[in-house]
Order: sequence, then C-alpha cells, then structure tokens
Amino acid sequence: FAQNFIPLFKLHPLVDDVVLCDLDSEKLEKNMIKHGILKSSSSLDALLDADVDSIAIFTQNWMHGPQAVKALLAGKNVYSAVPAGISIDEMEKLVDAVEKSGKTYMIGETSYYYPEVIYCRNQFNAGKFGRIVYGEAEYYHDMDHGLYDVKKWRGGKNWKVTAGSPPMYYPTHSTSCIISVTRAHMTHVSCQGFVDKNKDGLFKAGVNKWNNEFSNETALFRMSDGSSARINEYRRIGHPGAVRMSLFGTDCSFENNKHGAIWVTKDGNDFEYVDNLISCAPNPLKSELIDDLELMEKVQSEDGTHLGVAPIQDVSILPKEYQGERNGHRGSHHFLIHDFITCVDKGLMPANNVWQAARYMVPGIIAHDSAVQGGKLLPIPDFGDAPK
Repeated sequence: FAQNFIPLFKLHPLVDDVVLCDLDSEKLEKNMIKHGILKSSSSLDALLDADVDSIAIFTQNWMHGPQAVKALLAGKNVYSAVPAGISIDEMEKLVDAVEKSGKTYMIGETSYYYPEVIYCRNQFNAGKFGRIVYGEAEYYHDMDHGLYDVKKWRGGKNWKVTAGSPPMYYPTHSTSCIISVTRAHMTHVSCQGFVDKNKDGLFKAGVNKWNNEFSNETALFRMSDGSSARINEYRRIGHPGAVRMSLFGTDCSFENNKHGAIWVTKDGNDFEYVDNLISCAPNPLKSELIDDLELMEKVQSEDGTHLGVAPIQDVSILPKEYQGERNGHRGSHHFLIHDFITCVDKGLMPANNVWQAARYMVPGIIAHDSAVQGGKLLPIPDFGDAPK
C-alpha cells in the first residue's frame, strides 16, 4: 500500500527528503532503487533516532496504534494508515500521546475526501439538509475480491490467525462518511453479527486470534445530534464492492447506490442527479490532473483504482507537482498527503486528527462487543473534540 504514497511524499515541494524503512533488507533495497531514494532505516527504533520530522506508518493494521504512540513520544509527527488502533486501550494511549507530545497526528482516512462525502459536507454546511434524521454507510469488500491476497501478505506464514478479524474492527471508511459530514459522534450501539459458514474456516473461534465467527456485521448507532446511523461492514457478500453513504434530513436527502446518486427534496418534485459532480470515472475531461487516457486505463486495469478525481474535488489546492501523478481511492491520495504535509508545515490541526480518528474507530470496537453479546445496546466512550 505504501507504494501509492512514496512518490507523493517525494514530489511534494514542502518535503526536503524521504527515508524508507523496512525490516526486510531485500525489499528495502529494491524500493530505494525503484523510487530513487538514497536514505534508509532498518527498523522503527533506528528511524526514531534519525533526523526526520515525520513518520508515515503503512505497517500491518494491528501495529498502527502502538507504533504511532512510540513515534509521537519520540517527538515525530505521524501519518498513519487506517485504522488508528484496534482496542480502546490503544486509542486512549494514542490520544494521550498526541496531547503529551504536541506533535501532529493524522489518520489517513480516504473516505473524508470521497466526492459524495464532500458533496454532502457542502450541502450540510449550507444548511440544506435541515436537521439530520438518519445516515447510513457501508463498506462491502467480499473476500473473493482480492482480500485473500491482502490477508496473506499482511499475515505471513500464519496468516489465518489474523485473517478473520471482526469486520467492525475496520469501520473507519464507513463511519467517517457520516461523522465527517455532520460532526456528530456515536454515543450508543446495537450490532448484529452474521455467523460465517464458508469452508475456508477463517471466521471461526479457535482459528483467528479474536475467536471471531462473524464475517459480516450490521450496527445501529445513536448519534450525539439525536439522529440514528446504520453501518454495514461485510466481507462475505454477493456484491462487486462499495464504500458509500446516504444521508436523510428533515428538509432534503442524499441517496446513493449502484444506480447512481441523487439529491431530493421532501415533496419529491425537486431532485437532481449528481453523478456528474461526484464521478471518478476514467475520463480525462473530468480531471485537470490527467491527460493520458491510455495510462489511466492501464493503471485502472492493474489495481482497480482511478488516477483521476471528480469535478467536486478542488484540485487547485494541490501542488503542481502532483499533476498526472498516480492517484487512488477515488481521488483521495493526493489530498491525504498534501493535507498532512501542509498541517505539519504550518502547525495546523488536520481535519482527520486523533480525536476524529477515535470517533471513527471506537464505535466499531464497541459494536463488535455488542454483536458478541447478541446485539446488546452499549454506550460508546468518547475522547472529546479536538482542541481549538
């Protein structure tokens, strides 16, 4: 996954130098040559002693929290791939480390920059929704769609031990869709789990280290603004895959599914299809960054991500060095790295700060606890708002 971001760090005009770090010396040397990087570090501990301002963490997802804490307390700014942590204790220590160190922390949550999320945020900030009544978001990623390879890559020889993790331990693509729009947080949850019966036996007690038997989890949340939210995290589903949201207010609503996205008023007589604003289809005319259709089609066929951006994404804020550079996750990669570097440089608070990261992640941890208890309604701890 880091391969998508190394060039963006290297190209950014505010970055003087990039150091690669990996425990695998062969992989490290290969990627130094591939990316034209001269400096390296053989371990996280060695990197913490090096003369670097910031550390970007793209390790296995269960390592993010402890590694981020270690880096922050060593005086480094931290960019972390999702999730921020996988337990309440990890999240508590992470928030505490940010407060104690005073350093910049940013969670690399792609959904914050997704076109439909930006569209809804704009409409919400303009007061178009009225009061929010209900929101729903989902991350559908079936195991047959590349997840086996990902799990094997992350887990190594004993990959089955970590392959069957609770789906709600990876909720941030979904929860951030709603939280980053309404700025409300989740206060209570009731969650139902789908007991897996697949012959691979990954989601089974005694096989994975969480004794988790759920491949799909559906959670209903109570929100701090009085609304409700439904989150689906599914790993066994007859669907091509999606990260998407819908949001319903007292005045207007936004609906999104495979047929397209629509903005609709409550009388039903006024509606607008908004696909032309939020589509990241491989069309160079829809992006100021791309002028090579053949290259775009090649990359999309390789990994399913789009080089381009949607018209609603403001590429004017990005450095000119990013023009034509590979993008991904619906145009979010460029914005993620630019925002982190800018916030470090100017001493600003990232939108995806540690307090937001906790609000994206902690509800999923509690949701799985609820599913294990048969859907019991449980309160969700909150670490508060980011300091102003």
